[in-house]
Amino acid sequence: MKLIIAYLIIVNLLALFTMAHDKSQAKKRGRRVPEKNLLLLAAIGGSIGGIVAMRVWRHKTKHASFSIGMPAILIVQTALAIWLLT
Repeated sequence: MKLIIAYLIIVNLLALFTMAHDKSQAKKRGRRVPEKNLLLLAAIGGSIGGIVAMRVWRHKTKHASFSIGMPAILIVQTALAIWLLT
């Protein structure tokens, strides 16, 4: 269980910092992180970090794939975790 918690902390921090980096690059008109990579980070467990980053930096909030997709991924992950733990 400790390994799973450590994994989730790491992947959520990675999602958070990757979204922050993408926002920074957007402001600088630099090289961006592909949207599929940001969504992949959410799908492998970083949805909370992605949602926090969206709110803190107001990043990707106008994209339906993120404003709807990130919470949807979190709901599916939560339901899966509940199902596996019961």
